[in-house]
Amino acid sequence: MKGNIFETQYGQISLSEQVIATIAGISAIECYGLVGMASRRLKDGINEILRKEDLSKGVEIKVSEDKLVIELYIIVSYGTKISVVAHNVMEKVKYTVEYYTGLEVEEVNINVQGVRVQE
Repeated sequence: MKGNIFETQYGQISLSEQVIATIAGISAIECYGLVGMASRRLKDGINEILRKEDLSKGVEIKVSEDKLVIELYIIVSYGTKISVVAHNVMEKVKYTVEYYTGLEVEEVNINVQGVRVQE
């Protein structure tokens, strides 16, 4: 395996960073205490919760030496313990991305962009 390209007996399989980001985003929003994903780029200091089809915009993927580093930008629910939510998200995203892609995840970093009351 080189980067995000797999060699098989039938040929090569290439995974784009957007596919990996979408898998990470979907697994993150399934975690308790997460209201949603936030965009990596803040516009005028306003955090908007991304729609399901835009989840990859709240995820940044870096590939280094056949390992992934995943940066997540999240909004947590008011009243939850942020450290516990962040830890759960890290574990779930690491497991899910490794399971579905076969790539090794070196780090999952959480950037809490806001706290909101869950409606």
